[in-house]
Amino acid sequence: MKKLYVGGLPFKTGDDELNTLFTSYGKVASAKVIKDKFSGRSRGFGFVEMEDDNEATNAITKLNGSEYEGRKLIVNEARPMTEGGRRSGNRNWGEKRNFNKW
Repeated sequence: MKKLYVGGLPFKTGDDELNTLFTSYGKVASAKVIKDKFSGRSRGFGFVEMEDDNEATNAITKLNGSEYEGRKLIVNEARPMTEGGRRSGNRNWGEKRNFNKW
């Protein structure tokens, strides 16, 4: 099973639309649009889990950079979560800078 990150989603896109977008490329185990916990509004990205790695790779190839409802999609393999809830590769600038050197 492969988990994919999908960015650049129109804010009106829901879980069902995201699922439908990917089912044409293979069997989707889950599709979730991430929403703001306070407003409930879409944050413009989500995650899709596909059961077959080859189908997931094909979906990445076909959908990354494509246009969906007027927005350019970013589709790639999701990075694993790190301790503290951040995905690996994200920079936390507060930890990178040495504020105490002055």
